[in-house]
Amino acid sequence: MLAERLRLIGTENVFKIGPCIAEVEAAGYRVIRCNIGEPDFELADEIRDEVKRQLDAGNTHYSDPQGLPQLREAVARQLGETRGLAITPDRVVIFPGAKPVIGLSQLAYVDPGDEVVYPTPGFPIYEGFTGFVGGVPRPLPLREELGFGIRSEDLERVISGRTKLIFLNFPSNPTGGVADRPQLEEIAEVILRRAPADVRVVSDEIYEHIHFDGAEHRSIASVPGMERITIVASGVSKGFAWTGGRVGWAAFPSAAEALAFRNLNINFFSCVSAYNQEGARLALDSAASARRFREMAAEYQRRRDMVIVALNAIDGISCQVPRGAFYAFPNISGACRSLGAVDAHAEFPAAERGCSSPATLFQLFLLYRYHVATLDRRSFGVLGSEGQHFLRISVATAVPDLEEAMRRIAAAAVDREGFREFLRSGRCSY
Repeated sequence: MLAERLRLIGTENVFKIGPCIAEVEAAGYRVIRCNIGEPDFELADEIRDEVKRQLDAGNTHYSDPQGLPQLREAVARQLGETRGLAITPDRVVIFPGAKPVIGLSQLAYVDPGDEVVYPTPGFPIYEGFTGFVGGVPRPLPLREELGFGIRSEDLERVISGRTKLIFLNFPSNPTGGVADRPQLEEIAEVILRRAPADVRVVSDEIYEHIHFDGAEHRSIASVPGMERITIVASGVSKGFAWTGGRVGWAAFPSAAEALAFRNLNINFFSCVSAYNQEGARLALDSAASARRFREMAAEYQRRRDMVIVALNAIDGISCQVPRGAFYAFPNISGACRSLGAVDAHAEFPAAERGCSSPATLFQLFLLYRYHVATLDRRSFGVLGSEGQHFLRISVATAVPDLEEAMRRIAAAAVDREGFREFLRSGRCSY
């Protein structure tokens, strides 16, 4: 009944695992949710009040499919102030969240057979949309031994004459990696030297306001020579704690490209709600926003520090210190081997083995037996994930819940008998 192309599109396991969480909760257990990338802070009162004011004023009708001019001006101004870019509002397009930029960029630039480079582990839609448009995925490994950074020789290896899109994401989801100026310059040098002239770099900067230990957010678009080929994407979901607002934006290399995406907006969404756009405009222009960013990042850093210490105290688990976003990404290889997850997975029939992993088994064991929701390594790109045993743990969760989650993870990591019982239950994939 359904078109073949739907088989080719991926998804986000953060939403796919929802029914599993609901099943556990329906059985009477309280699940500690460390799986979803949603700030647990409230939207600022002044932004909420502005949205209410716009609703009361009747601002509930169609708006410019490219976005309200005043919001596009605010985005251009913010990009200029924070990245040193001379962006004009006619190069800015407003979307229902930052995520549409990923899929629409694939539709706009990638013909069947063209190649798409993306970081792995990385936001799953990078990989999931590539096959949908007939593109060829070229995963770019982020190496744990480099702090989940990009090695220039790896980047050189995946770029070819067919490369049309290169996705970058700093601060990174799920690793929390932050690129400094020398790292970005090294990446830019490879791209400018190796990639075709018509390549486009999509710089996903949605976590731009969340960084730790004195790290600063820098955009590859600020490196000389990169603005002319880079699409800078961001939005209100993370830094402004407004995931439900669904307001994102992108600045394109040219006004002509922005008009092409305006037309895509017309065909897919018509427009973004004007009242929420006005709230986003106020958020960008508010003098109080910078203070809120600092307060939010300080609280995430406090939680991060507690979680990293707790994880590194567990036998079989090690975790690097992320410098941005709000996730920990522990290596659970030792725990997977000790529990028998590696051996158990190797014995699965090929079909089952292909849609699971030892980390998936540990993830589901944590959920069904210890009632902690996390995400496995495969949730952030399947290609190239073989033999990698990691979990993503969101610290956008209250401190008492995080402390209890760490105790439960520590207990699960040594519960060999419980793991064997879990395997017998047959709940080894989702």
